[in-house]
Amino acid sequence: MIYLDYSATTPVDSRVVEAMSPFFNVSFGNPSSVHRFGQIAEAAIDSSRESVARVLHCKPDEIVFTSCGSESDNLAIRGAAYAMREKTGAKWILASRAEHPAVTKTLEYLGKYDGFLIEWLDVNEQGMVTPETVAKAICGDTAIVSVMYANNEIGTINPIKEIAEICRANNILFHTDAVQAAAYLPVDVNDLGVDMMSLGAHKFYGPKGVGALYVRKGTPLVPHLTGGGQEFNLRAGTQNVPYIVGFAEALRLTNEERDQRVAHVQPLRDRIIGSVLESIPDSRLTGDMGSRLPHHASFAFKDVDGNLLLTLLDAAGFACSSGSACKTGNPEPSEVMNAIGLSREWGLGSLRVTVGVQTTTADVDKFLSALPPLVEKARKLNTNK
Repeated sequence: MIYLDYSATTPVDSRVVEAMSPFFNVSFGNPSSVHRFGQIAEAAIDSSRESVARVLHCKPDEIVFTSCGSESDNLAIRGAAYAMREKTGAKWILASRAEHPAVTKTLEYLGKYDGFLIEWLDVNEQGMVTPETVAKAICGDTAIVSVMYANNEIGTINPIKEIAEICRANNILFHTDAVQAAAYLPVDVNDLGVDMMSLGAHKFYGPKGVGALYVRKGTPLVPHLTGGGQEFNLRAGTQNVPYIVGFAEALRLTNEERDQRVAHVQPLRDRIIGSVLESIPDSRLTGDMGSRLPHHASFAFKDVDGNLLLTLLDAAGFACSSGSACKTGNPEPSEVMNAIGLSREWGLGSLRVTVGVQTTTADVDKFLSALPPLVEKARKLNTNK
């Protein structure tokens, strides 16, 4: 099998596994315990927090460790929405139509059960939220704005810095889901100007089951998981020490090796995009070509069932995805395909191909040879239904 689904998850770097290993069975203490076992575990968390803070250019106590990027999104959006409503009465939340389900489903819940008012920001044909769109939508009753740094399905990078400036000028909290972005884009929170930023380790060669939320000092936040006083009283529960250590090491390596990783994946991505558009009729690139994640290629094929194409690719030895890994099995076009204005005959035929540090030129060549006849086969099968 050739793995071309690095936006869904990545294999854990062996150096990360090595860093995590002692905290499973040697230094296994509960970081809340007073004795030496606990102190060693607590020191590992403190060290990890400092390591993450160095990469993000923030203070260690602005880092909250969570179980994943989705939980980070939930803590940021729920926590800030409740806090701002309590503080100012603000009840409007703005978010892009092309957000990850961790954001959209959370907002739908807040609207249905908690009385918040949600305004969905339109995206352009490339799936980008423009600063002008945000500026027009903001009002005095806006509690929080949430726009992702880079889109998981179509790879488009949003102008986060400019959006953050607009929010700051209007004294409105700004959150960005940077789960997809952190593997390849800078995450300096001072340069970006964000108030909150969500991260998940398994997108940058760390373990699944651990994430982090950056919370700028002074940002009001209500905890959504209550209990003990862990994580500055914002996220109760015994900390997952080995995974937190793994998160920090994976992020450190990502930051140090970012340039060489980009230099490896971007030519592979460009080769895939150029070849697919040239060799397959009725194909189009989804997302922005210029402002795009360097490892990310995504397409729409007219009159193709995306899930059928994935099955054919899998049988031929290639692991890809159709949009988001969170939406597989859904017979309807994803919200992102709808948001960028694709008709059903195009939107159902989405394919995401994402490369990684272990992808070779030979892998890409094999894929590019196999794909055109498989798309043709999928079209014939779709027409014969």
